[in-house]
Amino acid sequence: MQKSAIATAATGLLAASLLFAPAGSAAQPGHVPATQDPARETVSPEPDSFNPAPIKWGPCEDDSLRKAHAECGMLEVPLDYADPGGEKISLAVSRVKHTLPEDQYQGAMLLNPGGPGGSGLALAKLGSSVPKNAGAAYDWIGFDPRGVGASKPALSCDRDYFGYDRPDYTPDTPQKERELRDRSARYAQACGKSGGALLNHMKTTDSVADMESIRKALGQQRINYYGFSYGTYLGQVYGTLHPDRMRRVVLDGVVNPEDVWYENNLNQDVAFDRNIKIFFDWVARYDSVYHLGTTGDQVERRFYEQKAKLDAQPAGGVIGSDEWVDLFLQAGYEHKAWEQRAEAFAGWVQRGDWQPLKKIYDSDNSPGDDNNFAVYNAVQCSDLQWPRQWNRWRVDNWITHAKAPFETWANAWYNASCQSWPVEPGEPVDVDGGGVQSALLINEELDAATPYPGALETRKRFPNSSLISLPGGTTHSGSLSGNRCLDDQIADYLNTGERPARKPGGGPDTTCEPLPQPVPKGAKPQPQRPETSPGGSEHQD
Repeated sequence: MQKSAIATAATGLLAASLLFAPAGSAAQPGHVPATQDPARETVSPEPDSFNPAPIKWGPCEDDSLRKAHAECGMLEVPLDYADPGGEKISLAVSRVKHTLPEDQYQGAMLLNPGGPGGSGLALAKLGSSVPKNAGAAYDWIGFDPRGVGASKPALSCDRDYFGYDRPDYTPDTPQKERELRDRSARYAQACGKSGGALLNHMKTTDSVADMESIRKALGQQRINYYGFSYGTYLGQVYGTLHPDRMRRVVLDGVVNPEDVWYENNLNQDVAFDRNIKIFFDWVARYDSVYHLGTTGDQVERRFYEQKAKLDAQPAGGVIGSDEWVDLFLQAGYEHKAWEQRAEAFAGWVQRGDWQPLKKIYDSDNSPGDDNNFAVYNAVQCSDLQWPRQWNRWRVDNWITHAKAPFETWANAWYNASCQSWPVEPGEPVDVDGGGVQSALLINEELDAATPYPGALETRKRFPNSSLISLPGGTTHSGSLSGNRCLDDQIADYLNTGERPARKPGGGPDTTCEPLPQPVPKGAKPQPQRPETSPGGSEHQD
């Protein structure tokens, strides 16, 4: 269930142009100085199996990109890089050019929002959100990965897969389990029919090769890279395969390269269950506003009571038990989602108002459009072999469900098509970032989508990296969203290449306080109960 950071990175950006960290923020123990690495230095050539034509830039169709003075174009790349003269596909690319003088130019910053399956065109606007005018020295390059969005062809298998009132996620009878397994298998079959030759070339390594094509088309000897969520894994693999082509690297919400992808999802289940409980505690703290219970346990019981009722009688005929779970999932990703969901929860319980529930569900899941989900499956199911025996899935998920019922079976079915995916899987890349000269890693310590141990493991594999952690923070991939302590350090890194000094041991190298939890309108601020960072998760270098 790797989800993109689109909500925070592409549409909710805050231009935090503040110069100093606030009082009480983490002190900087020192910095790793920048190396001499001008943006257009010459590096040793590597064999070129495919040399793309330069991108022909023109106006963007998206209004927000046009307002950001972006330009857009298409890049033709091989469907199969083993046959560079064969069939071609097209990648949609966007660019917001640097505005500083040429002698201050620092090269192209390639961006990925995560997913896999997230559209990255809008991320070209990200540079305006970097404090201290640090973004102005770069060309910010967004792109829709192969199969995604405006790239051609775009992958779709069953546009109605995330319709309304779907079968309950929890397979508590053999009949339910068969129905849900059959549904997942049918989706895989539909992808086999509609995906064509593209489906055989959707691995992470294919997107890495596309990144190389973009670099060449831009005329860059090296690229800078900013990746969120799954985009951090894409950056890890690129840095393993092309370490001398990476310059400055920011990875936010760091995927654990040790457990792609099956174990990764089981680890997420436990983390999301913890985070939804944090959300329930917050709702209870403001019972004067929401009237859903004075303790987190009371709110949680009410949540599952409503889930059972909606399974029997969907709200408005559309929001059943599955949709109920799905519309609250974003609360596990970021606390910016809490108020809207708490208001919808209260409105449904107290007044039977179901329209806000549907609005949230539609916003998060885009019924009638399965492009994101199709690409997600196409990448993760073909990156490597998932367990072949269903009994392994059954046992592992019931064990996890017993301690983490909120998302476990929803996540299992989100990935279950991988058991019967109609493509021969590849072998995962053994991530080794030893050749990458510099990287800045960021992770909130209670991030559920990319649990904190992944950042520690990646730090271990990238010995020239520094890790900024945010203890107690539950937001996934939330950089450049107004946290002065964090965003100023990103700006310093992009400006000069300096990063926090690497400490002995397993990390982190420095910390920032997360942004505070929201206070509902009309409520008095309440003390925020400190959350405990996950223990026993640190790795030693």
